[in-house]
Amino acid sequence: MLSTTYAPATAVSLALVLGSLAQGRSDPTFRVESGSWWLAFTTPDGPATLRLRTIIDGIEAQSWGAGAAHALEGVPDLLGARDDASGFDPSRHPLIAELHHRFPGLRLTRAARVMAFLVPTVLGQKVTGLEQKRAWRELVLRHGEPAPGPAPRGMRVAPAPDRWRKVPSWEWHTAGVGPQRSDTIMRAVKVGDALERIVAVDAAEASRRLRTIAGIGVWTAAEVVQRSHGDSDAVSVGDFHLSKAVGTALIGKRVDDDGMLELLEPWRGHRQRVVRLIEAAGIGYERHGPRFAPPEHRAR
Repeated sequence: MLSTTYAPATAVSLALVLGSLAQGRSDPTFRVESGSWWLAFTTPDGPATLRLRTIIDGIEAQSWGAGAAHALEGVPDLLGARDDASGFDPSRHPLIAELHHRFPGLRLTRAARVMAFLVPTVLGQKVTGLEQKRAWRELVLRHGEPAPGPAPRGMRVAPAPDRWRKVPSWEWHTAGVGPQRSDTIMRAVKVGDALERIVAVDAAEASRRLRTIAGIGVWTAAEVVQRSHGDSDAVSVGDFHLSKAVGTALIGKRVDDDGMLELLEPWRGHRQRVVRLIEAAGIGYERHGPRFAPPEHRAR
């Protein structure tokens, strides 16, 4: 076990910073227990488990596994050390000014990992969040490896690209993943090692390279670079719910993607920061109609 204490220059809320990394409460790679935040992931040196918790002196970080040292080195960026809010003017809208004041610990994470976010994002293409989270959970539990160290029971490290390539077609189907999404993932993991290296380029170039892979568009690329690069401007255009929530927050009514981009334009450069503030406040929109019941693909 390796450990360190990170003393951030500004307030950091683990919940607000790390919350966007989890694929729901059932994510096997992410757990919150008794004030500790546990993350299990692959590093260039191997798998690692990272435990973070707030203490008087700052953020205590402990790590286990072959990638323990690499995981600890990444803690400052993970907790928003490189998040630059220069030029962000929350006073352009009274709600954003209020939320900026209410959530001083919100920093944009730079997790410096790509496949860990690309695979679950592709799983979420054109399906409900419930279906996406279930597929991710089932695939990671079946094909991931146990998290190193004293991680909470059931935690797993998501498969590395070479392991994803070995998932048979029927297991994608059993997890509720159709051929269009599984084929996209297969194309991505085929060049997974090269994709991991795009953490070294800026977010715009990383997004461009991601979109050269068939099946990866603007929404998918934005969802990845928001987390891998801490992109403060990437907006998830094409998201089923986002434009409606942003419109409701800023003008009190639903809008489409074009309307959302128009509303966010005054904060260009920090549009994702505005979105995160709105999400942190839990602002949604009125929904109508029956709940969707996902189809069952498991063998009976």
